[in-house]
Amino acid sequence: MLKLAKYLKKSLGAILAIFVLLVVQAFCDLSLPSYTSDIVNVGIQQGGVQDAAPDVISKASMDSLFLFMREEDAKTVQQNYVLHENPQELGEIHGAAFQIPVYIPAQNFDREAVEPILGKAMLLSSLFGEGSAETAALQEQMTGALQLPEGMNPSQALAMMDDSARQAMLETIYENLDAAPESLITQSAVVYVKNEYASLGIDTNAMQTQYILLSGAKMLGVTLLSMASTIVTCLLAARVAASFGRDLRGRVFRKVLSFSNTEMDRFSTASLITRSTNDIQQIQLLMVMLLRILLYAPIIGIGGIFKVFRTNSSMAWIIAVAFAAILTIVLVLFGVAMPRFKKMQKLIDKLNLVTREILTGLPVIRAFGTHKHEEERFDDANTALTKTNLFVNRTMALMMPVMMLVMNLISVLIVWNGAHGIDAGTMQVGDMMAFIQYTMQIIMAFLMITMFSIMLPRASVSAHRIHEVLETQPSIHDPQQPAAFDESKKGVVEFRHVSFRYPDGEENILTDIDFTALPGQTTAIIGSTGSGKSTLVNLIPRFFDVTEGEILVDGRDIRSVSQRELRDRIGYVPQKGVLFSGTIETNLKYGDKDISDADMERAADIAQAAGFISEKEDGYQSEISQGGTNVSGGQRQRLSIARAIAGNPEIYIFDDSFSALDYQTDRALRAALKEKTGGSTVIIVAQRISTISHADQIIVLDEGKVAGIGTHQELLKTCEVYRQIGLSQMSEEELGA
Repeated sequence: MLKLAKYLKKSLGAILAIFVLLVVQAFCDLSLPSYTSDIVNVGIQQGGVQDAAPDVISKASMDSLFLFMREEDAKTVQQNYVLHENPQELGEIHGAAFQIPVYIPAQNFDREAVEPILGKAMLLSSLFGEGSAETAALQEQMTGALQLPEGMNPSQALAMMDDSARQAMLETIYENLDAAPESLITQSAVVYVKNEYASLGIDTNAMQTQYILLSGAKMLGVTLLSMASTIVTCLLAARVAASFGRDLRGRVFRKVLSFSNTEMDRFSTASLITRSTNDIQQIQLLMVMLLRILLYAPIIGIGGIFKVFRTNSSMAWIIAVAFAAILTIVLVLFGVAMPRFKKMQKLIDKLNLVTREILTGLPVIRAFGTHKHEEERFDDANTALTKTNLFVNRTMALMMPVMMLVMNLISVLIVWNGAHGIDAGTMQVGDMMAFIQYTMQIIMAFLMITMFSIMLPRASVSAHRIHEVLETQPSIHDPQQPAAFDESKKGVVEFRHVSFRYPDGEENILTDIDFTALPGQTTAIIGSTGSGKSTLVNLIPRFFDVTEGEILVDGRDIRSVSQRELRDRIGYVPQKGVLFSGTIETNLKYGDKDISDADMERAADIAQAAGFISEKEDGYQSEISQGGTNVSGGQRQRLSIARAIAGNPEIYIFDDSFSALDYQTDRALRAALKEKTGGSTVIIVAQRISTISHADQIIVLDEGKVAGIGTHQELLKTCEVYRQIGLSQMSEEELGA
């Protein structure tokens, strides 16, 4: 996968934007449990009062609290609160106006510094003022060392003491108070603040409702922001993945176009199709998952762990248990499913290969009546792929229920453990709910990475297959500084002691081929089946490179010139006429869209195709189906010849291109070709003596070697191989021997 990452350079901006949006989404998602916790803890349990630092408190109440503060704590509070002797100037606070002197927070109010001081003071004030049995016990515990007059409570005693004595007494009380649960202090302080608000005329029910509605509105806003981030992220991820897939397909296609026949033999056509479609689709799907899940999961996971430790670190061990359980399940499932993932693409290749062979060879299958055999071949390939798919899908389908069971068990464990904390006063209900949500987010982050890991093996195989194509260097390539053709030798084709063997072959297909084809002449090549005729002419446009010797076109070794310029000078007609979907006109102008209609019609006339084209209702605009299946073999061959002629090349190569033509059409075509392309070099590969008997030069091949070179009459006298080929097709009288 990393080897293909270099093709993402132009999408780096979009990927960075996706990362930023994922951070925003994670921040929003991690904020929601906090809001839920606040609504439960503050909005419901605490009546909208957030903590022990009130927004307004009467002077009398504050003076009472000062009695329960140590000297340095009292100074901190005085620095953070401002006394207003004329509260009418303040206006309304929480919907109430005040008639008595009150304290309100100062401009540089430090809530974190003030809140714990006021909380402890409010707890002490509440305890020492209640007069209950519990209060008495706590009073005795905290002040047992103090000798108080009968009937005097600690609050009265503290008020009557001088500063030094009071501070000494508070130090003793605070030593015991530091061991009290934080939630006890908070809840006591909240009750105190609510009572204070009520005494000042503030509607605490309205304040509670306002807090809940405001928190809900914030949650809604955060949710909408998260939704917007998610939508934009999905759009960007889909765009990046689609662009990446498009670019990969383009690169693979361009690379395949640069392949010589050697590389095409290495990669089967079915495999190249699979690599260009299914494999790239796997990469594209993985890219979406990577940008949406793999980037998001670590952010939400790390953020969730941070939030968990801020909420309640005492239950962090539960996350470790969940992680260990899920990791064990994933490793077991991966150990079972991973080998099947790696096998998947090969099975798809095999299915494509079998399907393509059957569809391509359908006429032969029908002719030999082998339907049953081919159905069995297809069923074997299809069944193997289906079984592997079913096994993998069933394994992965099993994973989710097991994971959900683990998640539910973890939730139960958190509730069980959290309930003890709530009972002990060390945890609030909202904190437990937030902990559950954070834990689920952490587990889901791990599950998302797991799901990505499931796709990774198959996509990794696809990436390797794509990279294999992209990194394959064509065996035939242009020189760094292409040479220019020698225009004084225009049309001259020279074979200088050429030998050739296929890259994986052990013996030469052609050995020591040496001849020259001149402009204005027809050079014919004939020989028995397998003698190397087609291989020889395929060397001229560099479909293969020679093993030994050299081939010169226009006075230059074809390996020293640009392939494009070389092939622009050649009009090549293969053995099998290949037409493309479109019209007759688009096929005839395939080599050059700028070919004039006059040149196109001239080419069709030379190729003896003008007659059947004119008989069609739409003429040159008549539709040609894929592969030219809606025209006959002879018509397809004549259109292929016309396409080569339309480009007006200086060299024509006809690789047994007249085999589907009747004798009369063959003769007329060769005559027209001789008359109207007289200045060009014509090289014809043929099986029939009648096709080449009037050639200026005939080359006879026998087992890859030149058995004779000359005219028809010369070869009948000097070349026994040629004579035997001729006698196998004609009588001696027809042959002219």
